[in-house]
Amino acid sequence: MVWERKLTTWVEDVRKKAALPLRLELWNGKKFDFSNETPCVTVKVPGASALTYLLTPSLSNLGTAYVEGKIDVKGRLTDIINLAHGLAQKTLEPEGKLARFARKFTHTKEKDAEAIQYHYDVSNDFYSLWLDPNMVYSCAYFENDDEDLATAQIKKIDHILNKIQVKPGQRLLDIGCGWGALVMRAAEKYGAECVGITLSEKQYELARERVRAAGLSNKIDIRIEDYRDVKGTFDRITSVGMFEHVGLRHLPAYFGKISSLLSENGIAMNHGITSTDPESGGTPYGGGEFIGKYVFPHGELPHIGLVLKTMQEGGLEALDVENLRFHYAKTCATWADNFEAQTDAIKRMVDEKRYRIWRVYLAGSSYSFANDLIALYQVVCVKSGRRAPLLPMSRRYMYS
Repeated sequence: MVWERKLTTWVEDVRKKAALPLRLELWNGKKFDFSNETPCVTVKVPGASALTYLLTPSLSNLGTAYVEGKIDVKGRLTDIINLAHGLAQKTLEPEGKLARFARKFTHTKEKDAEAIQYHYDVSNDFYSLWLDPNMVYSCAYFENDDEDLATAQIKKIDHILNKIQVKPGQRLLDIGCGWGALVMRAAEKYGAECVGITLSEKQYELARERVRAAGLSNKIDIRIEDYRDVKGTFDRITSVGMFEHVGLRHLPAYFGKISSLLSENGIAMNHGITSTDPESGGTPYGGGEFIGKYVFPHGELPHIGLVLKTMQEGGLEALDVENLRFHYAKTCATWADNFEAQTDAIKRMVDEKRYRIWRVYLAGSSYSFANDLIALYQVVCVKSGRRAPLLPMSRRYMYS
Protein backbone atom coordinates (compact mmCIF):
# COMPACT_ATOMS: atom_id res chain seq x y z
CA MET A 1 0.00 0.00 0.00
CA VAL A 2 1.18 3.53 -0.77
CA TRP A 3 0.52 4.83 2.75
CA GLU A 4 2.44 1.93 4.31
CA ARG A 5 5.49 2.51 2.11
CA LYS A 6 5.36 6.21 2.88
CA LEU A 7 5.05 5.58 6.60
CA THR A 8 7.92 3.06 6.58
CA THR A 9 10.16 5.53 4.76
CA TRP A 10 9.25 8.30 7.20
CA VAL A 11 9.94 6.15 10.27
CA GLU A 12 13.33 5.11 8.86
CA ASP A 13 14.17 8.74 8.19
CA VAL A 14 13.20 9.75 11.75
CA ARG A 15 15.30 6.93 13.21
CA LYS A 16 18.35 8.30 11.37
CA LYS A 17 17.81 11.78 12.80
CA ALA A 18 16.83 10.87 16.34
CA ALA A 19 16.51 7.62 18.23
CA LEU A 20 13.28 8.12 20.15
CA PRO A 21 11.82 5.55 22.58
CA LEU A 22 8.51 5.71 20.71
CA ARG A 23 6.24 3.10 19.11
CA LEU A 24 3.43 3.44 16.58
CA GLU A 25 0.74 0.78 16.66
CA LEU A 26 -1.57 0.78 13.63
CA TRP A 27 -5.16 -0.40 13.38
CA ASN A 28 -4.00 -3.46 11.41
CA GLY A 29 -1.61 -4.61 14.14
CA LYS A 30 1.56 -3.40 12.44
CA LYS A 31 4.10 -1.74 14.76
CA PHE A 32 6.89 0.77 14.10
CA ASP A 33 9.62 1.49 16.64
CA PHE A 34 11.67 4.69 16.38
CA SER A 35 14.72 3.25 18.16
CA ASN A 36 16.16 0.05 19.56
CA GLU A 37 15.21 1.19 23.07
CA THR A 38 12.18 -0.16 24.87
CA PRO A 39 9.45 2.39 24.00
CA CYS A 40 8.18 4.50 26.89
CA VAL A 41 5.40 6.02 24.77
CA THR A 42 3.05 4.21 22.40
CA VAL A 43 0.89 6.05 19.87
CA LYS A 44 -2.11 3.98 18.81
CA VAL A 45 -3.50 4.89 15.40
CA PRO A 46 -7.09 3.69 14.88
CA GLY A 47 -7.33 4.65 11.19
CA ALA A 48 -5.46 5.94 8.16
CA SER A 49 -6.90 9.46 8.54
CA ALA A 50 -4.51 10.09 11.45
CA LEU A 51 -1.41 9.59 9.32
CA THR A 52 -1.63 13.07 7.79
CA TYR A 53 -1.12 14.52 11.29
CA LEU A 54 1.81 12.24 12.07
CA LEU A 55 3.79 12.63 8.85
CA THR A 56 4.15 16.37 9.55
CA PRO A 57 4.50 16.19 13.34
CA SER A 58 4.27 19.80 14.43
CA LEU A 59 3.01 20.28 17.97
CA SER A 60 -0.19 21.64 16.48
CA ASN A 61 -0.76 18.54 14.33
CA LEU A 62 0.14 16.14 17.13
CA GLY A 63 -2.00 18.02 19.64
CA THR A 64 -4.94 18.19 17.24
CA ALA A 65 -4.73 14.47 16.51
CA TYR A 66 -4.79 13.73 20.25
CA VAL A 67 -7.60 16.06 21.34
CA GLU A 68 -9.78 15.17 18.36
CA GLY A 69 -9.42 11.46 19.14
CA LYS A 70 -7.50 10.62 15.96
CA ILE A 71 -4.83 8.92 18.06
CA ASP A 72 -4.50 7.51 21.56
CA VAL A 73 -1.26 7.89 23.49
CA LYS A 74 -0.02 5.64 26.27
CA GLY A 75 2.83 6.53 28.61
CA ARG A 76 3.80 8.94 31.37
CA LEU A 77 2.66 12.46 30.59
CA THR A 78 6.16 13.94 30.93
CA ASP A 79 7.51 11.34 28.47
CA ILE A 80 4.69 12.08 26.03
CA ILE A 81 5.43 15.82 26.05
CA ASN A 82 9.20 15.32 25.79
CA LEU A 83 8.84 12.93 22.85
CA ALA A 84 6.34 15.21 21.07
CA HIS A 85 8.84 18.05 21.24
CA GLY A 86 11.69 15.75 20.24
CA LEU A 87 9.77 14.50 17.23
CA ALA A 88 8.88 18.04 16.12
CA GLN A 89 12.40 19.41 16.63
CA LYS A 90 14.16 16.59 14.82
CA THR A 91 11.85 16.13 11.85
CA LEU A 92 10.52 19.53 10.79
CA GLU A 93 12.31 21.40 8.04
CA PRO A 94 14.08 24.60 9.19
CA GLU A 95 11.25 26.85 8.06
CA GLY A 96 8.75 24.62 9.86
CA LYS A 97 10.91 24.31 12.94
CA LEU A 98 11.18 28.05 13.34
CA ALA A 99 7.64 28.89 12.34
CA ARG A 100 5.65 30.87 14.87
CA PHE A 101 1.96 31.36 15.42
CA ALA A 102 2.06 35.12 15.16
CA ARG A 103 -1.33 36.00 13.72
CA LYS A 104 -2.38 39.55 14.61
CA PHE A 105 -5.96 39.55 15.82
CA THR A 106 -8.48 42.32 16.05
CA HIS A 107 -9.47 42.59 19.70
CA THR A 108 -12.95 44.01 20.18
CA LYS A 109 -14.64 44.03 23.56
CA GLU A 110 -17.09 41.39 22.34
CA LYS A 111 -14.42 39.05 20.98
CA ASP A 112 -12.27 39.42 24.08
CA ALA A 113 -15.23 38.62 26.32
CA GLU A 114 -16.03 35.51 24.27
CA ALA A 115 -12.41 34.34 24.46
CA ILE A 116 -12.24 34.84 28.22
CA GLN A 117 -15.52 33.04 28.78
CA TYR A 118 -14.42 30.10 26.60
CA HIS A 119 -11.37 29.48 28.77
CA TYR A 120 -12.37 30.56 32.27
CA ASP A 121 -16.05 29.67 32.37
CA VAL A 122 -15.60 25.89 32.04
CA SER A 123 -16.74 25.73 35.68
CA ASN A 124 -15.38 26.82 39.02
CA ASP A 125 -15.47 23.23 40.23
CA PHE A 126 -13.25 22.16 37.31
CA TYR A 127 -10.51 24.61 38.27
CA SER A 128 -10.85 23.88 41.98
CA LEU A 129 -9.80 20.27 41.35
CA TRP A 130 -6.24 21.17 40.36
CA LEU A 131 -5.53 24.75 41.49
CA ASP A 132 -4.62 25.72 45.07
CA PRO A 133 -7.42 26.39 47.60
CA ASN A 134 -7.40 30.13 46.78
CA MET A 135 -7.73 29.27 43.06
CA VAL A 136 -4.85 31.44 41.87
CA TYR A 137 -4.46 30.76 38.14
CA SER A 138 -1.08 32.37 37.46
CA CYS A 139 2.61 31.76 38.13
CA ALA A 140 3.41 30.97 41.78
CA TYR A 141 6.56 32.21 43.55
CA PHE A 142 8.69 29.42 45.01
CA GLU A 143 10.97 31.60 47.11
CA ASN A 144 12.90 28.72 48.67
CA ASP A 145 11.99 26.07 46.05
CA ASP A 146 10.41 23.87 48.71
CA GLU A 147 6.99 25.49 49.18
CA ASP A 148 3.75 23.70 48.43
CA LEU A 149 1.55 25.30 45.76
CA ALA A 150 -0.78 27.09 48.18
CA THR A 151 2.12 28.71 50.04
CA ALA A 152 3.88 29.65 46.81
CA GLN A 153 0.76 31.36 45.49
CA ILE A 154 0.38 33.47 48.63
CA LYS A 155 4.08 34.34 48.37
CA LYS A 156 3.54 35.39 44.76
CA ILE A 157 0.75 37.76 45.75
CA ASP A 158 2.83 39.20 48.58
CA HIS A 159 5.82 39.52 46.23
CA ILE A 160 3.70 41.65 43.91
CA LEU A 161 2.15 43.78 46.64
CA ASN A 162 5.54 44.32 48.30
CA LYS A 163 7.13 45.29 45.00
CA ILE A 164 4.58 48.04 44.44
CA GLN A 165 4.57 49.05 48.12
CA VAL A 166 0.83 48.86 48.81
CA LYS A 167 -0.15 50.93 51.85
CA PRO A 168 -3.33 51.12 53.97
CA GLY A 169 -6.06 53.26 52.43
CA GLN A 170 -4.64 53.22 48.90
CA ARG A 171 -6.95 52.46 45.98
CA LEU A 172 -5.86 49.34 44.09
CA LEU A 173 -7.19 48.15 40.73
CA ASP A 174 -6.62 44.50 39.76
CA ILE A 175 -7.14 44.01 36.01
CA GLY A 176 -8.21 40.41 35.42
CA CYS A 177 -8.86 39.63 39.08
CA GLY A 178 -9.73 35.96 38.60
CA TRP A 179 -11.41 34.48 41.66
CA GLY A 180 -10.34 37.40 43.84
CA ALA A 181 -7.27 36.11 45.69
CA LEU A 182 -5.07 39.17 45.11
CA VAL A 183 -7.63 41.82 46.04
CA MET A 184 -8.61 39.87 49.15
CA ARG A 185 -4.99 39.65 50.26
CA ALA A 186 -4.44 43.34 49.46
CA ALA A 187 -7.46 44.35 51.54
CA GLU A 188 -6.88 41.97 54.49
CA LYS A 189 -3.11 42.19 54.94
CA TYR A 190 -2.23 45.55 53.37
CA GLY A 191 -5.36 47.59 54.09
CA ALA A 192 -6.03 48.61 50.48
CA GLU A 193 -9.38 49.67 49.01
CA CYS A 194 -9.72 47.38 45.99
CA VAL A 195 -11.52 47.11 42.67
CA GLY A 196 -11.21 43.80 40.80
CA ILE A 197 -12.41 43.44 37.22
CA THR A 198 -12.99 40.31 35.13
CA LEU A 199 -14.88 39.32 31.99
CA SER A 200 -15.68 35.84 33.33
CA GLU A 201 -19.17 35.35 34.77
CA LYS A 202 -18.03 32.31 36.78
CA GLN A 203 -15.08 34.14 38.30
CA TYR A 204 -17.23 37.17 39.09
CA GLU A 205 -19.82 35.09 40.92
CA LEU A 206 -17.35 33.15 43.06
CA ALA A 207 -15.11 36.15 43.76
CA ARG A 208 -18.07 38.17 45.04
CA GLU A 209 -19.19 35.23 47.16
CA ARG A 210 -15.72 34.89 48.67
CA VAL A 211 -15.47 38.60 49.38
CA ARG A 212 -18.85 38.51 51.18
CA ALA A 213 -17.87 35.43 53.18
CA ALA A 214 -14.64 37.11 54.30
CA GLY A 215 -16.51 40.23 55.44
CA LEU A 216 -14.63 42.42 52.95
CA SER A 217 -17.49 43.81 50.87
CA ASN A 218 -16.83 47.30 52.26
CA LYS A 219 -13.23 47.18 50.99
CA ILE A 220 -13.52 45.25 47.71
CA ASP A 221 -15.66 45.87 44.63
CA ILE A 222 -15.70 43.00 42.10
CA ARG A 223 -17.00 43.97 38.67
CA ILE A 224 -17.59 42.47 35.25
CA GLU A 225 -15.87 45.18 33.27
CA ASP A 226 -13.50 45.56 30.33
CA TYR A 227 -10.28 47.35 31.24
CA ARG A 228 -10.99 49.87 28.47
CA ASP A 229 -14.14 50.98 30.31
CA VAL A 230 -12.62 51.55 33.77
CA LYS A 231 -12.78 55.12 35.06
CA GLY A 232 -11.22 56.80 38.06
CA THR A 233 -7.78 57.15 39.61
CA PHE A 234 -5.84 54.45 41.43
CA ASP A 235 -2.74 54.51 43.60
CA ARG A 236 -1.76 50.99 42.62
CA ILE A 237 -2.64 48.84 39.60
CA THR A 238 -1.93 45.14 39.12
CA SER A 239 -2.45 43.05 36.01
CA VAL A 240 -1.63 39.38 36.55
CA GLY A 241 -1.92 36.88 33.71
CA MET A 242 -4.21 39.14 31.71
CA PHE A 243 -2.24 41.07 29.09
CA GLU A 244 -1.75 37.92 26.99
CA HIS A 245 -5.37 38.54 25.91
CA VAL A 246 -4.81 42.18 24.90
CA GLY A 247 -3.24 41.66 21.46
CA LEU A 248 0.13 42.88 20.18
CA ARG A 249 -1.33 45.82 18.26
CA HIS A 250 -3.21 47.00 21.32
CA LEU A 251 -0.35 47.02 23.82
CA PRO A 252 0.42 50.77 23.54
CA ALA A 253 -3.24 51.57 24.17
CA TYR A 254 -3.41 49.03 27.01
CA PHE A 255 -0.42 50.55 28.79
CA GLY A 256 -1.74 54.00 27.96
CA LYS A 257 -4.99 53.11 29.74
CA ILE A 258 -3.05 51.96 32.80
CA SER A 259 -1.09 55.22 32.76
CA SER A 260 -4.30 57.25 32.53
CA LEU A 261 -5.74 55.43 35.56
CA LEU A 262 -2.62 55.85 37.72
CA SER A 263 -2.34 58.72 40.15
CA GLU A 264 0.72 60.94 39.78
CA ASN A 265 2.42 58.95 42.53
CA GLY A 266 0.95 55.65 41.40
CA ILE A 267 2.81 52.40 40.82
CA ALA A 268 1.71 49.52 38.58
CA MET A 269 2.79 45.93 38.03
CA ASN A 270 2.30 43.92 34.84
CA HIS A 271 2.79 40.16 35.30
CA GLY A 272 2.44 38.11 32.13
CA ILE A 273 3.70 35.44 29.75
CA THR A 274 6.05 36.51 26.97
CA SER A 275 7.56 34.97 23.88
CA THR A 276 11.30 34.34 23.71
CA ASP A 277 11.33 34.98 19.95
CA PRO A 278 12.27 38.66 19.47
CA GLU A 279 11.21 38.76 15.82
CA SER A 280 7.74 37.35 15.40
CA GLY A 281 6.59 36.27 18.84
CA GLY A 282 4.64 33.15 19.63
CA THR A 283 6.11 29.73 20.36
CA PRO A 284 7.98 27.35 18.05
CA TYR A 285 7.09 24.03 16.40
CA GLY A 286 3.38 24.81 16.20
CA GLY A 287 2.80 25.02 19.95
CA GLY A 288 1.34 28.51 19.71
CA GLU A 289 -1.02 27.45 16.96
CA PHE A 290 -2.39 24.67 19.17
CA ILE A 291 -2.84 27.03 22.14
CA GLY A 292 -4.59 29.60 19.96
CA LYS A 293 -6.91 26.99 18.49
CA TYR A 294 -7.89 25.08 21.60
CA VAL A 295 -6.87 26.91 24.78
CA PHE A 296 -6.65 30.71 24.53
CA PRO A 297 -8.49 31.98 21.44
CA HIS A 298 -6.94 35.22 20.17
CA GLY A 299 -4.13 35.07 22.73
CA GLU A 300 -0.87 36.73 21.66
CA LEU A 301 2.52 36.72 23.38
CA PRO A 302 4.86 39.71 23.00
CA HIS A 303 8.61 39.52 23.51
CA ILE A 304 9.79 41.35 26.65
CA GLY A 305 11.45 43.89 24.35
CA LEU A 306 8.07 44.74 22.82
CA VAL A 307 6.53 44.92 26.29
CA LEU A 308 9.06 47.55 27.40
CA LYS A 309 8.78 49.46 24.12
CA THR A 310 4.99 49.64 24.16
CA MET A 311 4.99 50.40 27.88
CA GLN A 312 7.11 53.47 27.11
CA GLU A 313 4.81 54.37 24.22
CA GLY A 314 1.88 54.18 26.63
CA GLY A 315 3.47 56.70 28.98
CA LEU A 316 4.98 54.32 31.53
CA GLU A 317 8.55 53.85 32.72
CA ALA A 318 9.74 50.37 33.73
CA LEU A 319 11.57 50.44 37.08
CA ASP A 320 12.06 46.74 37.75
CA VAL A 321 11.95 43.66 35.51
CA GLU A 322 12.07 40.08 36.85
CA ASN A 323 11.89 36.82 34.88
CA LEU A 324 10.04 34.06 36.74
CA ARG A 325 9.95 31.40 34.02
CA PHE A 326 11.45 28.68 36.26
CA HIS A 327 8.74 29.45 38.80
CA TYR A 328 6.08 29.03 36.12
CA ALA A 329 7.62 25.77 34.91
CA LYS A 330 7.23 24.42 38.44
CA THR A 331 3.73 25.89 38.81
CA CYS A 332 2.50 24.26 35.60
CA ALA A 333 4.18 20.96 36.51
CA THR A 334 2.33 21.00 39.84
CA TRP A 335 -0.96 21.81 38.11
CA ALA A 336 -0.35 18.98 35.63
CA ASP A 337 0.34 16.53 38.48
CA ASN A 338 -2.82 17.66 40.27
CA PHE A 339 -4.77 17.30 37.02
CA GLU A 340 -3.51 13.74 36.52
CA ALA A 341 -4.36 12.83 40.11
CA GLN A 342 -7.93 14.10 39.57
CA THR A 343 -8.46 12.35 36.22
CA ASP A 344 -11.59 10.42 37.23
CA ALA A 345 -13.30 13.44 38.80
CA ILE A 346 -12.40 15.67 35.84
CA LYS A 347 -13.72 13.17 33.30
CA ARG A 348 -17.03 13.12 35.15
CA MET A 349 -17.18 16.90 34.87
CA VAL A 350 -16.07 17.62 31.28
CA ASP A 351 -16.07 15.74 27.99
CA GLU A 352 -13.05 13.78 26.70
CA LYS A 353 -11.98 16.53 24.32
CA ARG A 354 -11.85 19.20 27.04
CA TYR A 355 -9.97 16.79 29.31
CA ARG A 356 -7.37 16.09 26.62
CA ILE A 357 -6.93 19.80 25.78
CA TRP A 358 -6.17 20.84 29.34
CA ARG A 359 -4.05 17.76 29.98
CA VAL A 360 -1.55 18.49 27.20
CA TYR A 361 -1.80 22.27 27.67
CA LEU A 362 -0.67 22.14 31.31
CA ALA A 363 2.16 19.65 30.79
CA GLY A 364 3.24 21.30 27.53
CA SER A 365 3.33 24.71 29.19
CA SER A 366 5.61 23.38 31.91
CA TYR A 367 7.97 22.03 29.23
CA SER A 368 7.91 25.33 27.35
CA PHE A 369 8.77 27.40 30.42
CA ALA A 370 11.48 24.98 31.51
CA ASN A 371 13.10 25.05 28.07
CA ASP A 372 12.98 28.82 27.46
CA LEU A 373 10.33 28.63 24.73
CA ILE A 374 8.22 31.11 26.69
CA ALA A 375 8.88 33.24 29.77
CA LEU A 376 7.08 35.08 32.55
CA TYR A 377 8.00 38.67 33.43
CA GLN A 378 6.93 40.94 36.24
CA VAL A 379 7.45 44.60 35.32
CA VAL A 380 7.02 47.37 37.89
CA CYS A 381 6.32 50.75 36.29
CA VAL A 382 5.30 54.37 36.99
CA LYS A 383 4.24 57.32 34.90
CA SER A 384 7.10 58.44 32.67
CA GLY A 385 9.21 61.50 33.41
CA ARG A 386 9.23 61.59 37.19
CA ARG A 387 11.88 63.81 38.80
CA ALA A 388 11.95 61.96 42.13
CA PRO A 389 11.84 58.22 42.86
CA LEU A 390 8.70 56.57 44.20
CA LEU A 391 10.47 53.43 45.35
CA PRO A 392 13.64 52.89 47.41
CA MET A 393 16.90 53.12 45.50
CA SER A 394 17.76 49.49 46.33
CA ARG A 395 15.70 46.36 45.59
CA ARG A 396 16.18 45.15 49.17
CA TYR A 397 12.78 46.54 50.15
CA MET A 398 11.08 43.78 48.10
CA TYR A 399 12.40 41.06 50.39
CA SER A 400 12.01 42.64 53.84
